[in-house]
Order: sequence, then C-alpha cells, then structure tokens
Amino acid sequence: MNSDFRQDFIQFALAARVLCFGEFKTKAGRLSPYFFNTGLFNDGDSLRKLGQFYAKAITASDLAFDMLYGPAYKGIPLVSSTAVALAEMGRNVPFCFNRKEAKDHGEGGNTVGAPLAGRVLIIDDVISAGTSVRESVEIIGSAGAAPCGVAIAFDRMERGSGNRSAIDEVRSTYSLEVVSISTLDDLCGFLSASPELAQQLRSVQDYRRKYGVNTWGLTSDD
Repeated sequence: MNSDFRQDFIQFALAARVLCFGEFKTKAGRLSPYFFNTGLFNDGDSLRKLGQFYAKAITASDLAFDMLYGPAYKGIPLVSSTAVALAEMGRNVPFCFNRKEAKDHGEGGNTVGAPLAGRVLIIDDVISAGTSVRESVEIIGSAGAAPCGVAIAFDRMERGSGNRSAIDEVRSTYSLEVVSISTLDDLCGFLSASPELAQQLRSVQDYRRKYGVNTWGLTSDD
C-alpha cells in the first residue's frame, strides 16, 4: 500500500483548515503552534474523503477486525464514513455507535447499529487523555466483544502527564493497536518539503523539543 496518502492527508487537512497554524492552548495548558480539529470536516465531500483516508490507513495496517465502533459524538460520522469507504474498497463490515444515554424504549440499549461482536476496531479522531478509549473498551467488553484497536486521524506524538504519550498509554493499558492516518512525523516531513512553510516547521520543532516523544532525532534537551 502506497504511504503517500499520509502526505495527501496533511495537504487535505490544511486545505480544509482542519489543520492550522498560530498559537493554540491545548487541554494540558500548553501553547501549541498548530491545531487539528476533525470537527471542521463538516460537509459531505470532506467527510467522504476523510472516510477514504481512514479506510486506507486501516487497510495499510493489516489489522484484523470484524466490525467498527464509533464513540459518540464525533465518532458517529467518522465510523459511518469509514464503513462506507471500506465497502467501496470491497470490504463490507458492520458498524455501530453508542448513545450518551441508554434508551429504555423501542429497540433499547446504549448502542445503535449492528450488535457488538467479535474483534471491534474503534474509530475516533484523536487520543488525548484516553478517556474516550476507556469508555469504548468498557462498552465493547460489556457486550461480550473484544476491542482490538483504535484508528485515529492524527497522532501528535506528544507526552501526556508523564514521559509517555496518551497513545503509548492506551497501547500498554489495553493492549490495543493504534492506527493513525498521519502523525507529527508526517507533518514535519510535509513542512520540510515546503520552503514557504519554514517558519511553521521551526515552531513545530521547537514545541516538539519541549513536549514530544520519539522526536525524530530531536530530544527535549536539544
């Protein structure tokens, strides 16, 4: 599978202003030189393309799974568009998503869509504190199914409260594979190939020296 889709995704995110540069305060209180918000993929065409990128990343990972699950609310359009994109690529898989509050009438329950069963791949936007993953793992496990991985749009490759990233913590705590469409490595590679974005590259590298993990030849002491 050609990995060019990762660079294509960075360009796509920039064009949609889902990825933008400036000064942004993160949940951890850090001032980041860039911001990534999948909620801004907010029209039919961009959501269609986003689902295709998820499908390409999942297929390239060779991760074995039986169905998809999207945590409410952002995960609902993500899991839906990914399921459609996979079907267009020749793999038709069931999917479902959860309700924030269990329904006690009609079909009832706390999920909508196919019954949770087998190996379940969680589709989310990013992993920050890992709260969404924990809740998803609990819902999937309570249904007798087995969470097998998480697919996200962007990996910031950034430390959490300790020395590990939230993604590393998810991998070790839940033994889940994490698949990302793109990473901070991909962003730095894209910026380094664009002379007009040299200032943004310097800002991102400076931030990475302070807060990054696996820092592409950089360390927090550089």
